[in-house]
Amino acid sequence: MKIVIIGGSGFVGTRLIELLKQDVSFHICNLDKQESRFYPEITTIANVLDKKAIISLTQDTDLIVLLAAEHRDDVTPVSRYYDVNVEGMRNVLDAMQTNRIKRIIFTSSVAVYGLNKKNPDETHPTDPFNHYGKSKWQAEQILQNWYASHPDFNVNIIRPTVIFGERNRGNVYNLLKQISGGKFAMVGPGTNKKSMAYVGNIVAFIKFLAENHCQGYEVFNYVDKPDMDMNELVAHVGQTLGKHIPATHFPYWLGMLGGYSFDLLARMTRRKMTVSSVRVKKFCATTQFDASKASQTGFIAPYSLQEGLAKTLEFEFIHDASAGITFRTE
Repeated sequence: MKIVIIGGSGFVGTRLIELLKQDVSFHICNLDKQESRFYPEITTIANVLDKKAIISLTQDTDLIVLLAAEHRDDVTPVSRYYDVNVEGMRNVLDAMQTNRIKRIIFTSSVAVYGLNKKNPDETHPTDPFNHYGKSKWQAEQILQNWYASHPDFNVNIIRPTVIFGERNRGNVYNLLKQISGGKFAMVGPGTNKKSMAYVGNIVAFIKFLAENHCQGYEVFNYVDKPDMDMNELVAHVGQTLGKHIPATHFPYWLGMLGGYSFDLLARMTRRKMTVSSVRVKKFCATTQFDASKASQTGFIAPYSLQEGLAKTLEFEFIHDASAGITFRTE
């Protein structure tokens, strides 16, 4: 099977290539606007916005895995979200039409549901609150409309929750770093739960879909269950690292006061702060998603959530990966 990964030089794509290359039945190509720091030998520089290039480089392909996206929360101008995430989808579908490719796996996001939704499954109404979520939903709608007139296509959409793992420099890493370094303040009682996904399981699920879900149109949330609350997460970090993590709790109102203070400081200094009122709100919120549909496919995650966290903590904070290659995400 020839698989073309579009946007495979980043965090998830690198781990996906690593996994797929272990199987000799796959022939892997990576198209990305940036060179792969791990797999340059199979990477061709190409932008998803260059339709002619995408058409030319996806000939004789069996499956496209579309990872390319603008996803950080500070992208300017905001039109870039729609250029890459929406117009990029149109370009890929045009390439599939031209080259008679009938299979695509697309990584969307739980951001399409919006904030503060109660454990939404794939049938939950979408209500994206930011440009990233809105652009991902628009890309999904394009796929829906395309499939309506191309019923012989095979479309699999994955909506992962926040992804973490070795070498990632996103929100989960920042949280783990604060906890492990003792520079952590628990705002609220710590009973709010957070859905997370370990990168090793995400890429295994993509491989599973490539091998097993070859017909129809399907949407899957992806979360590593069971969810942990913040108290359980702090305890797990301490146990893995073999250190005592202080369990000081601050009331929500005090945490928000601190967040607003940092908001004011950010406006005065024109600098982006690691603490803000929005981050405090997100930290204290329960963010859970129903992923029972993915579990009912027969997929068995190779790692538990606790194992994924332990592998990440050991790599980053016991063996110290600070000087190695890293990937910055949200």
